[in-house]
Amino acid sequence: MGLADLSLDKWRSFDLAAARRVAQEAADLVSGRVAGVETVEHLGARLHRVRVERNGREFALIPGGTVTLGLDLDVWQPTPGQAADYAESLGQGFGGGPDLRAYLAQVLSPRRCVTLAAVLMAVENENLTELPADMPAALAARGLRMPTSDEWEHACGAGAGTLFRWGDECPLDEIPYGHDTGPQRQLSALGLRIAYDTYSVELTSDVTAVHGGDGGESVCGGYGTLLAWLPLATANRNPSTAEFVYSPDGDGLCEDFSTRPVLPL
Repeated sequence: MGLADLSLDKWRSFDLAAARRVAQEAADLVSGRVAGVETVEHLGARLHRVRVERNGREFALIPGGTVTLGLDLDVWQPTPGQAADYAESLGQGFGGGPDLRAYLAQVLSPRRCVTLAAVLMAVENENLTELPADMPAALAARGLRMPTSDEWEHACGAGAGTLFRWGDECPLDEIPYGHDTGPQRQLSALGLRIAYDTYSVELTSDVTAVHGGDGGESVCGGYGTLLAWLPLATANRNPSTAEFVYSPDGDGLCEDFSTRPVLPL
């Protein structure tokens, strides 16, 4: 089995010594060095985080395999506070559909199973240096590529089937912008700084979606507290923001967008 075949389920079964061996193998494959290996608790079990440094940038190991993505809206239930907050936004003309579940069906990716290869993914997103259409070539010159939407979502959630990577709830007493101690400021389960700022807009190879934020639209527009947090939802593809990003109007703002480079294994 090659390292690209490493599944998340298999990765969870490794002890720390085995995780260190895999980390070194990954670093050797990309001519990098192991920058760190640690173990955290995730979904009631241990999960190892691996960071590999290459050419001054740190990458996290993202095991793949057959994984389930998207929020299961057939079983998900909003809290009373979330439902009330959304109803207030709806009354102000924001949101869409008769209730929160209907709105989420419009903006979240569908529930599905996909099979992904293990990769190394940048711990930090980086601003575009070219127009979105030219970024694949610019990254390829560095031995990198853009992630797919499925890879981004899997790396963010790491098997959590919740609305956000940290759970189903978010603070409803303040918006995420300026909330420096909120759950979005913590590293993801696999060690990424991801879905942390609604002003961030991360591009993937899918031109119908952007991830990790909406460019601050929901915050600046006063959409309401829950709607200000939802751009950070793991499965949120922010379709209206994606439409703007890939329109002629978005060309002049490409330096405000980012991507999260991937190193294949």
